[in-house]
Amino acid sequence: MTTATRSPQTTLVHSYLFLRRAIGLIGLALPVVLIFGKQLVQGGDLIGSLSGYYYTDLRNVFVGAMCAVGVFLLAYYGHDFVDNVASSVAGLGAIGLALFPTTPDHDVTAWDRTSGVLHLTFAAVFFLMLAYFCLHLFPHDGEQPPGFGVVYRVCGVVILAALVLIALTSWLRLVPEWHPALWLESVAVWAFGVAWLLKGQTLTPKSVP
Repeated sequence: MTTATRSPQTTLVHSYLFLRRAIGLIGLALPVVLIFGKQLVQGGDLIGSLSGYYYTDLRNVFVGAMCAVGVFLLAYYGHDFVDNVASSVAGLGAIGLALFPTTPDHDVTAWDRTSGVLHLTFAAVFFLMLAYFCLHLFPHDGEQPPGFGVVYRVCGVVILAALVLIALTSWLRLVPEWHPALWLESVAVWAFGVAWLLKGQTLTPKSVP
């Protein structure tokens, strides 16, 4: 079927698939680009979290990627009112965590502390909504290839587990030299990236002509 003969419904489906693929690709690429990009461009030690890369030469990459994800999520529509609210809340969370940076490691001002609290709040909202998509929306969203529902749920559980472990390692100050928040955040971002790529039919044969 050529572009000229596609029905409006088919065009809409392709637009949804594009949004899902774009979100998934950004999720998979962001940790890799930030971690290795910073080492190539700036050198030095690893940063303690993905959000900490805001204070490196990769700031624009971090902010741009999260704002792009936020816009895509705001433009994405689910099957009912609750799903639409969830995608909008997730989009606002992504944009909020990009615009309000995490608290820096030194020379901290009162605004830095306020921004850090807002950043953590937006980040928690963002990841919790992504887990909702994986655990509730995607497994029940139309016909699924065998096993896909399990993969979505696993991705959702991984995101929630990563959030819990981030909180625990930060509170208990466990192995800070290993940068646990950085790797756990990366795992969570990769999990949501895999889920959205699968939903965008990037990793499976396309069912839409």
